[in-house]
Amino acid sequence: MVKTIKLSKHDTYVLELKNKIKDNYDSISVNVPVRHLKRSLGEIDIIAKKGNTFDLYEVKCSYRILKAKKQLSRLKRYLKLENARSYFYCGNSKLLVTV
Repeated sequence: MVKTIKLSKHDTYVLELKNKIKDNYDSISVNVPVRHLKRSLGEIDIIAKKGNTFDLYEVKCSYRILKAKKQLSRLKRYLKLENARSYFYCGNSKLLVTV
């Protein structure tokens, strides 16, 4: 018997975006936790790498671009990836925006 795991709406949108962008990158990591010592600093929905360039993606179910922008800038600072491009993806409207 095969057990199927029901994905949350958010996780469904993350996988949807991953499938849309996968051909543009050398590697893609999904749901990457960011930790400092024993403290969790958050999670990046998608980190994509092409050559020496990193792109960070934050996925939200609804259009909450300000929250996504704040999260991305904080995580870029912690990871010392200030030069990485960052994007916001709204699952409901299927909109991908550069932030």
